[in-house]
Amino acid sequence: MKITLSEPGAICALGHNCESLWQAALAGDQAGLKPAAFNTNDGTSLFAGSVADNKLPDIGSLPAAMRTRNNQLVAAALQQIEEPLLALIDRLGSDRVAVVLGTSTSGIASGESALAYDESEGGLPDTFYYAMQEMLAPAECIAALTGITGPVYSISTACSSSARVFMSARSLLRLGVVDAVVVGGVDSLCRLTLNGFKALESTSEGRCNPFSANRDGITIGEAAGLFIATREEDNLQPSEVTLTGACATSDAHHMSAPHPQGRGALAAIQGALTDAGITAQQLGYINLHGTATPLNDLMEAYAVNALGAGNVPASSTKALTGHTLGAAGAIEAVFCWLALAKQDGLPKHAWDGVKDSDLADIHLYQGGSLQYPIEHCLSNSFAFGGNNVSLVFSRGK
Repeated sequence: MKITLSEPGAICALGHNCESLWQAALAGDQAGLKPAAFNTNDGTSLFAGSVADNKLPDIGSLPAAMRTRNNQLVAAALQQIEEPLLALIDRLGSDRVAVVLGTSTSGIASGESALAYDESEGGLPDTFYYAMQEMLAPAECIAALTGITGPVYSISTACSSSARVFMSARSLLRLGVVDAVVVGGVDSLCRLTLNGFKALESTSEGRCNPFSANRDGITIGEAAGLFIATREEDNLQPSEVTLTGACATSDAHHMSAPHPQGRGALAAIQGALTDAGITAQQLGYINLHGTATPLNDLMEAYAVNALGAGNVPASSTKALTGHTLGAAGAIEAVFCWLALAKQDGLPKHAWDGVKDSDLADIHLYQGGSLQYPIEHCLSNSFAFGGNNVSLVFSRGK
């Protein structure tokens, strides 16, 4: 079953709306990756992809328990799709619209601030509510801002969270539970993730450098990306882009490392292509998971090449946005949507250009005009715990 995806709303270090982030992506602009506002516990200053505070909306009208940076990010993306969404809610009824979001941090930054306050003042501040940290929080925020009363929930499967939500949205629509779904993801920067990945020795000393021989780890970022999903046959939300294929797999190999031969990744990509009814050679663009860690890039290059897609233009947009964790699948779906709808270029692969001879050959896109229309895009999301999701997006017919 195909589902249509509305023009998205998005915000990240690369831009505060789709047009600004798209122009920056075409240029391969890494300016949004800069030293984080805070150091890790050992005093290290890491690069991160952060959104400027003045690009975030005021959410003071929300209940106190919803006033978090994470919800500011999701509210910023929501504002960009608010007009067509409210029209659909009015037309369908609030109970026929669902919210399905991916996240991994939710409002944990508020918990960090509350604990710091507790250490100095001997008690938690009155402004802190435990519900701020719950994974459901950003989905509930959207429901509160829009009046949606249908199913509202979040999915948290690490870095595949907001890729997996597209499959859930499709299931809700296929089963007739609802007629429209607000689908996407959000994650905000916090000390927990920077310290956690630093402890795992997974962070880069500078900006991340995907698929380079000099790659040394990830750069964390924050983002929100949202779509309105409807059944293609209903034509409730006309769109130039559809989700035509999706597949989720599990490596069952290691808690934080991918299967070295990309077993789960291969199965996810092939499953998504089969679901879409296309071959790897029909793809016009691949948004690589591309974390810039030694094992992930090695595995993904092997998987893409093994499936016969080594000549398909590809890039890792994490070198532009940072790895936005639970929001990565959604913000990278935004890049695929824009590539298909605009047909004026692809996100440039930003790196130092030093090829790793140990990697299988893949086509890392360096810019330039398109030689043919882009009909299908693949987006990969490979997460801790061996959670793999591949999605195929296609031009609407």
